[in-house]
Amino acid sequence: MSAGFRVFFEQILTNPAQMGTLVPSSSYLGAEMTAGLGPESGPVIELGPGSGAITRAILARGVAQSDLHLVEMNPAFAEGLRRSFPEAHVHCRSAADLPELGLPPVTTILSSLPLLSLPDTLVPAILHAARSALAPGGSIVQFTYGVRPPVDDAMLARVGLRCSPGATVWRNLPPARLFHLHRVE
Repeated sequence: MSAGFRVFFEQILTNPAQMGTLVPSSSYLGAEMTAGLGPESGPVIELGPGSGAITRAILARGVAQSDLHLVEMNPAFAEGLRRSFPEAHVHCRSAADLPELGLPPVTTILSSLPLLSLPDTLVPAILHAARSALAPGGSIVQFTYGVRPPVDDAMLARVGLRCSPGATVWRNLPPARLFHLHRVE
């Protein structure tokens, strides 16, 4: 068992409320979430990278480690990410703290956050923070285990985002549905 998987399963046992799933994301989900990324993508923010399954897919697309900003609030995962991706910028904080990081605007944010299981007061704060980190025309790629978007249209409108559906990744356990949250100008 790899160190990343070991930390993942330890966190399921010790912090089950923070975990959105019982298994790490598949390489198929990573490939679908990172479609369109490449060496020219510039800085990319990943919210909730956990053990780094999606992070590895970002790197496989040619994005430089030094262009990655990994925002992970779980200290055990953050430490594992620092060891696995030493050139990436690992921020051990809540995604709601994005504005405090002083990052330049990005065109892509990838989110593995379990929005459906987070407190109702935290979700709009995270979405507002993520939207503020996006450059004009930027988008957030969010996945969920439901068939509908994890956030309703009214909340998206309040924070300045609109949603378009993406692919369903059947080769993930459980199957995952992607949604693209676009910055509204």
